[in-house]
Amino acid sequence: MQRLQDDTPQILRDFLSYHETIQGHSPKTVDEYYLDLRTFFRFLKLEKSLVPRQTPFDEIDISDVTLDLIASVTLTDVYSFMNYLSRDRALGAAGRARKISTIRSFYKYLTNKAKRLDHNPMQDLDSPRQRKSLPRYLSLEQSLALLEHVDGTNKERDYCILTLFLNCGIRISELAGLNLKDIQGDQLRVLGKGNKERIVFLNAACLTAIHDWLAVRDTTAASDPNALFLSRTRKRMTTDGIHYMVKQRLKKAGLDSTQFSSHKLRHTAATLMLQNGVDVRTLQEVLGHEHLNTTQIYTHVDNENLRTAAQANPLGNVKRKK
Repeated sequence: MQRLQDDTPQILRDFLSYHETIQGHSPKTVDEYYLDLRTFFRFLKLEKSLVPRQTPFDEIDISDVTLDLIASVTLTDVYSFMNYLSRDRALGAAGRARKISTIRSFYKYLTNKAKRLDHNPMQDLDSPRQRKSLPRYLSLEQSLALLEHVDGTNKERDYCILTLFLNCGIRISELAGLNLKDIQGDQLRVLGKGNKERIVFLNAACLTAIHDWLAVRDTTAASDPNALFLSRTRKRMTTDGIHYMVKQRLKKAGLDSTQFSSHKLRHTAATLMLQNGVDVRTLQEVLGHEHLNTTQIYTHVDNENLRTAAQANPLGNVKRKK
């Protein structure tokens, strides 16, 4: 929790410590919780006239935030906070929803875990309505074109990375964190969100791609010889480095790199698996989704199945009598 400052009240420190040590959330996630709640507390102090109105928002001290203040917060206060984020900070629905989630988590902790509150005033807190969009993905033909155009420098490494994305549907952060020891026969140990481990099975294409990459992988003077994927400077490949590589390979294959990315390759893997008989609960396990409803968005992208369903309707051939 490197972002914590001296003005962080103990009650907030305890909450963040709980999520990092007990819940096992990553430092980045805990930092986001901290920043969300610091913004919320600053808004509360300003809204409730606990600081002079002219005080610059980013200079509001939250060290004196007490349990009494926290317990006095109402749903109306939170909705005013959402209005402030939308109006004054131009924060979209997704960003506001994340802050709602943080606030809800904070009050749930105070009520159920820390036992500091007898009643959770945020129990009925609603999240902003978000516009749902279908995930963008490559077709099978585009996926094949992407793989077929991998050549030149680092071709074995890049081909292996793209193959894992397209066949396993792993996240870019998961791929960057892979070590040699994570490959165990036809299984790949993946460390996902919240430090949760899962096993992804490797098909023949993945095993061949890994074999070809390891045959040319040079660990001379490598700063992290355990890393599965190394950059040209012999360092572990970063998410930024992988992202850049994917964009360049997309361009090489004649695909629109502004429309596709490494995350879209994850969508592609999910869609192709679903289109070829994998059930949604199995797909949930493969992708490492905590909730099934996160996976179910892929059930809406199989146009061929939707077309078949429309044709199967017995009323599909009824014509209006003239």
